[in-house]
Amino acid sequence: MVKNAPKHHHHHHHIPAGILTGTCLLSAAFLLLLVVAQRSSNRVPLLDAPLTAPGLHLGRVAAPAAPAAPQGAAEEPSVRGSRSRAKAFSAYFGKLTRERRAIDDRRAGATGATGATRASPSRSPSPSRPPVEQLSPADLFVAVKTTRQYHRPRLDLLLDTWMSRSSPQTYVFTDGDDDKLKKRMGDHLINTNCSASHSRQALSCKMSQEYSVFISSGKKWFCHVDDDNYVNVGSLVKLLSQFRHTQDVYLGRPSLERPIQATERLASTHQTQREVRFWFATGGAGFCLSRGLALKMSPWASEGAFMVTAEQIRLPDDCTVGYIAEALLGVGLTRSPLFHSHLENLGLVSEVHRQVTLSYGTVEGSRNTVNVRGPFTTTEDPTRFRSVHCLLYPDTPWCPSPQTL
Repeated sequence: MVKNAPKHHHHHHHIPAGILTGTCLLSAAFLLLLVVAQRSSNRVPLLDAPLTAPGLHLGRVAAPAAPAAPQGAAEEPSVRGSRSRAKAFSAYFGKLTRERRAIDDRRAGATGATGATRASPSRSPSPSRPPVEQLSPADLFVAVKTTRQYHRPRLDLLLDTWMSRSSPQTYVFTDGDDDKLKKRMGDHLINTNCSASHSRQALSCKMSQEYSVFISSGKKWFCHVDDDNYVNVGSLVKLLSQFRHTQDVYLGRPSLERPIQATERLASTHQTQREVRFWFATGGAGFCLSRGLALKMSPWASEGAFMVTAEQIRLPDDCTVGYIAEALLGVGLTRSPLFHSHLENLGLVSEVHRQVTLSYGTVEGSRNTVNVRGPFTTTEDPTRFRSVHCLLYPDTPWCPSPQTL
């Protein structure tokens, strides 16, 4: 219903029937467009691969494919006109959807901690902007999560590459003793005694200890990565310098293009559970928390509380970080495209020297890595981490010769 519509004064003017009929048709078409736009605004495609977790059900929305025109066939003028109108309608739908989302986002901002769907993550500032706070690598705490079976195949590669330049601020959290690795890393190798399984309980156990060691370190920034990530610490410092560590900052990259939905079990109220939605940064690409935010997370993360919180929503460690930050504290995720995981097509990553994290993996038997020129073949360097390292640090002793990006 349209409110505050002008009152109609009955003047006896003759209106041609054709004009009246056309006006009614246009009005009906406009109302139909509004209904379709409202129904379609919640259909959001996913980025990368869908996340699967216990109790989590997510679907992928695919647009129907348009029939292909025969090769060499000329388009009828009516077809071209229809496509032009379709593009105009598409642009119009897009405008309506953005306006509706803007309204929803304002509502969500007012009720973010109550489980309402929040706005899309904000974009991080451009790294070309002047720094807000002067930082150095010494201000960072970089936690690498691994497991005993990956010490040789994964950690040795990291120690030879990016960790060789960042050992003072890098800590490895594992689940078993390793005398050889201990000699190489000293106190920066931490045996959590957590389970070696990939269950959410084991993952949360390690994240809990990462958080506790960071709080004790007094560092300004906590950054979590996996053992299949290459970290460009120079780019990371440049990115974090766009924020103040005393403010509430949750920085990373979501693997989904919509908030995750979880069932939160409530023990302190008469309700047994409620639905919550929040954004989270995937741990496979890495994420960072300012010290200001990390301290506020303490009631749900310190002294073993993190594992209790994770069980409350029955989701893995990276989801739990997002739950505490956004659903409980109202601090939204700041999205950065400079973080990368094996869930995306890494061959599309450009300007490797600007990225904060890289990764590698396999997709249906094919290697998924960044495309980068370097001194090593893909046989010699299947992850491309050694080639990336030589491009960033050509003075590394084992790099054959200086390379340019």
